[in-house]
Amino acid sequence: MPTAAKAPAESVPPPGSTTPLGQYLKDCRIRMDAQALGYSTRRRRTAGLRREEVALRAHISPTWYTWLEQGRGGAPSAEVLHRIASALMLTDVEREHLFLLGLGRTPEVSYRGAGDATPRLQRVLDALDFCPALVKTATWQVVAWNRAAALVLRDYGSLAPRDRNILRLMFLEPAVREAQEDWMSAARFVVGAFRADVARAGAMEAATPLIEELTQRSPEFAALWRDNTVRSYGEGTKQLRHAVVGRLQFEYSSMTIDGRPDLAMVVFHPLTPEDGQKIGRLMSGDPTIA
Repeated sequence: MPTAAKAPAESVPPPGSTTPLGQYLKDCRIRMDAQALGYSTRRRRTAGLRREEVALRAHISPTWYTWLEQGRGGAPSAEVLHRIASALMLTDVEREHLFLLGLGRTPEVSYRGAGDATPRLQRVLDALDFCPALVKTATWQVVAWNRAAALVLRDYGSLAPRDRNILRLMFLEPAVREAQEDWMSAARFVVGAFRADVARAGAMEAATPLIEELTQRSPEFAALWRDNTVRSYGEGTKQLRHAVVGRLQFEYSSMTIDGRPDLAMVVFHPLTPEDGQKIGRLMSGDPTIA
């Protein structure tokens, strides 16, 4: 168990002063359910936990915690904020807000993996009609997609879950390579954007098996990975050669899903009316171009 943090020896501001951090800590503390956490509610004059109870749960000095609530003692360390966030059972967004108030920055990222997309998120994808759209993780595993994506990009449902990875498809599947107008340019961009996403999410450890596999199986990937280029996926244009309807052009946008920093949605919008018509024919089962 880490040693308890001690209150710093600094001059003490007048009693009664507070800070946004102190007020936020107090508000979070009084929302805690003392009885559910095993504390007696007898002789408890205020709601929530007492300051000393939070300090005990966080393994810090009660005096130091009291000073933080009162706006005294200076800025806490990141370690102390992590302990307090755990003691107060804060959600990810609450923990982030705590760090912004206490240190002016967000916590260091800690990748915990991603789950499947929710049914509500799937309904959003399905509502996009003729716009291929998918949801991917920080390690570029595709975890949800709509029918347009299955018809235009890849039928992800026909693949084993581990094979629904954009990099694995780009470098190991000939049909995906053939569909790119300029495969090398697209591959270089994908590797650079993947590198940036993995680093941003703190997911390098989770991505290492995939990186090692592709390095062994694809000389092109190995060379691009050694290049250390980083790119931002963001938004842009993409061209594909579809096996049935021919050339397709898209504008695409990638956006992080609020409340799910582990996931990003990528939407491909047909660039021209003709592109939209081709996708419409695929969706209707009539691939004729004339």
